[in-house]
Amino acid sequence: MDKLNENARQRKQIKLGEIDTGPIIVALLLGFIAVAIFVILRRRSAGRKDFLLTGLSESGKSAIFMQLIHGKFPATFTSIKENVGDYRTGSASARLVDIPGHYRVRDKCLELYKHRAKGIVFVVDSVTAHKDIRDVADFLYTILSDSATQPCSVLVLCNKQDQTTAKSAQVIKSLLESELHTVRDTRSRKLQSVGDEDGSKSITLGKPGRDFEFSHIAQNIQFAEASAKDTELDPLTDWLARLL
Repeated sequence: MDKLNENARQRKQIKLGEIDTGPIIVALLLGFIAVAIFVILRRRSAGRKDFLLTGLSESGKSAIFMQLIHGKFPATFTSIKENVGDYRTGSASARLVDIPGHYRVRDKCLELYKHRAKGIVFVVDSVTAHKDIRDVADFLYTILSDSATQPCSVLVLCNKQDQTTAKSAQVIKSLLESELHTVRDTRSRKLQSVGDEDGSKSITLGKPGRDFEFSHIAQNIQFAEASAKDTELDPLTDWLARLL
């Protein structure tokens, strides 16, 4: 009997020794790598909690900011520096930053906040969009082509829809696509002629050799209509609620 038990123990030892541990080690390593990647991505996303209001001067950004944060529409409100406030909806909250629209200060201000941005609201004056389309498209291209804003969801908010001469969001989208195509070509030629001397990390938007379309961009870009004056901001507040 003792001899039989000893033989059984020897067979068990042999079977354990014959187990191939290679796949187990590989599985453990892959699991560790997956967990590490998840933690890194979560930390990065956790650092992005701000929502930026951007656009040209007089587009109504600051009026929208006042409505969202203070619940009132200002008679006149022109920002020369950023406005910052806590936006709350239900149990969720986020920091809302109104970026000045003047070209002399907006780039510097945007640089301060873009790395913490979770979402960007690009406000367009629906009344003057066709007249200012070059400047609107140029600023929008600057934002969208910045590598730091690639993780951000973007809402192009066509403001001042309370006015009879306001262009619809669909019309503004078409105008922007046409003008952004021109901006892209102009910047590409300039980059080829002078090189990336400033070391900025920008990307070329859309598909080279084809007409520019927002559908060609990997970012989540949506269009909506609103009126800060009439407090018709549901498309914006709904968009914010989905991201919070």
